[in-house]
This record gives sequence, C-alpha cells and structure tokens, in this order.
Amino acid sequence: MALSLRQVCGSLPFRITRQICLNRTIHVSRALLLEQQQTTKETKPTTPDAKGQPLPPLNRPLGVRQRPTTAVVTRMERVKSLMDTDALMAQRRHLIKEAGKGYFHDLNMTRKHGGKTWIAPKVLIREDKALYLPNISGTTLNDGTKKDTTTMCFDRVTVIAMLGTHISEAHASSFAYSTNARYLDNPLYQYVQINLQENLLKSFLVKLFSSSLRSSVPEHLQSTYLVSGQNMEYLRDPLGMTNSKVGYVYLIDENLKIRWGGSADATLEEAQSLESCTGVLLKRLEAKKAKPGATPGVKS
Repeated sequence: MALSLRQVCGSLPFRITRQICLNRTIHVSRALLLEQQQTTKETKPTTPDAKGQPLPPLNRPLGVRQRPTTAVVTRMERVKSLMDTDALMAQRRHLIKEAGKGYFHDLNMTRKHGGKTWIAPKVLIREDKALYLPNISGTTLNDGTKKDTTTMCFDRVTVIAMLGTHISEAHASSFAYSTNARYLDNPLYQYVQINLQENLLKSFLVKLFSSSLRSSVPEHLQSTYLVSGQNMEYLRDPLGMTNSKVGYVYLIDENLKIRWGGSADATLEEAQSLESCTGVLLKRLEAKKAKPGATPGVKS
C-alpha cells in the first residue's frame, strides 16, 4: 500500500522532514515562477525598440496665432501682458519644462535620427489652418541694414532657414538647394537665412567675424541673410524648434503664414516636397497678381 508524504515524514527525524518539505516548497515555487514568466511572454505584446520606430509626420500647424507686426510695443502694453493670467501660466509651464532638461539635452537628442523629431508634410498646410510666422528682426550681412521678416516676406513666397550652428547650415542647404536652383530667379520668390544667436557672447563673435561669414555666403544671398540676437525663448515650441543644434526650414506664403516646415537633414522626399509646394504657392500668387485690380497680400 502506498504511503502518503505525511506518513513517510512522520517516521523520519525532524531535521530530515524539514529539509524534504523545504525542497518541495522551493520546487513548487520555482515551477510556478517559470509558468508565470512563460505566460507573461506569451500575453505581453511585442513592441519595437524606440530607436527603431519611424519618425512621426508633422501633426500640427507651426507658428503663432497673432499676425506679426512691426509696431513698437508701448509700456502700457507690456504691463498689460504681464497681468495676463493665461500668458503667465503658459510661461510658467514653459519654464518648468525647460528646467527639466539637462545641459546637454539638445546635443544628446542629435544622436537619435540626427536630431530630427518629425517628418515634413508632403503637401501644403491648409491656409485656414496655417499660423503666422512671428516677427524676427536682425541686420543684413551685406551692409548691416536693420530688417525684419514681416516686411521682407509680405507679398512674396519665402523659404526661411533658421541657422545657429555649422551643421544647421548643411541641414538648410539639403532642403533648399533644389528649390533655390529652380525658383531663385523668380521675382516673387526669395530665400531668407536667419543666423540666430541668442547667446550674447556668440552674437558678438558672429558680428566680429562677419567678414569671414560674408566670404562663405554667396553675394546674391547676403542681402537676405540676417544676423539676429532676438530672444526666441517662448517662440521655439510654437515653431517646432525643439533642438537648437539642428536647422529648421519654413515655407512662408505672401500673407506671412507658415505653409510647410522641415527639420534637421532633409530626405529626398522632403526636398522634393518643398520644391513642389513652393511651386504651388508661386503659381497661385502669379495668378492673383495677374487679375486686374488685385491688392497685394489680400485675397481677391
């Protein structure tokens, strides 16, 4: 007759009985653990590594809601903006977000997709959904004349390149090379480069070595090359400029709206998209100007 484990253990010394029970418990626990792990592997969905995931397309319009202006802000307007609760809350959220970033955050982000965070759209952003390019002022590279984007871009189709580093110049060129080669002779088209240096020391150095900078920029592009030290602290997120190390390119229509945007190094499809979208805006503007009695910058 077969004996149960309790009967067998009852006839053995206590030390041996305890060891047998302990071994059996360990064996059962290990079996349950292996079974649980196997079940987890089978039921857990397999997700690809974040580094291997493709970049998302641009999912929002870029820019600001207020139409840009060159009017000087008065003291009363500054005081009124300081009392705006919504603006203060937005600034507070921005400061909290920036405080959580490390000193080398932008540099580290360039290791992922070369600093690229979104793919440029294949078509134009709808005019009724598009937002405005904020006013950015600076001095021209050829003669130091003060200019601003609101005056320069009004009633023209403009490709704007935001630069800040040497690598950003290569990024902008990868986007705009074919577009410039095709449309730069068109009087309704212009290519504007903005060398943005918010750091006072870097801005001083850029101005100090402007002669060497002029030698690297073609002469026919120097009048639309702006050196700017404007503070863009609260405009980077609306413009999608989340990384100060890479270049950004925007397509601006005659009404100062951002109709297309690209970041970092351009893919072949993105460069072709900018070229085709620029052609669409130029055809529309040419047709608008061809109508008798058309007013610049106003829909007919």
